[in-house]
Amino acid sequence: MSNAKLSPVLRLTGWNDMTPGRRAGVCFVFAWFLIGGIAHFAATRTEMRIVPPSISWPHATVLVSGVFELLGAIGVVWHATRRAAGIGLLALTVAVTPANIYMLQHPNLFDIPVWLLIVRLPLQAALLMLIAWSTVIKARD
Repeated sequence: MSNAKLSPVLRLTGWNDMTPGRRAGVCFVFAWFLIGGIAHFAATRTEMRIVPPSISWPHATVLVSGVFELLGAIGVVWHATRRAAGIGLLALTVAVTPANIYMLQHPNLFDIPVWLLIVRLPLQAALLMLIAWSTVIKARD
């Protein structure tokens, strides 16, 4: 594709106005939530296992959160929707924290090493910071 044809697309995404670091951050957030969102539909039963019993309707919870992950992934690509999508993904990531805590409290129910469940929580905090930095917080000029 020539630069002339690619330029309008780049303008819509706002890639030209971003530092390489922010571009990488947005790409990571996009990929993380795209893959995660697809997993909600491709492995629904597996995803349902991590929903804490205190949450009603685990099937609907998994499907709805999958839809929001996919919408957020798509939303971070376009400049006009990036900030709103980032805020939504921040809220969604916080909202799924009880599932991560449930897994850590009941490691015997999952085929995941306990050390990985422990590391997952600080990694989730890092993911929150990456989402905020790459999509929500405005760059200083």
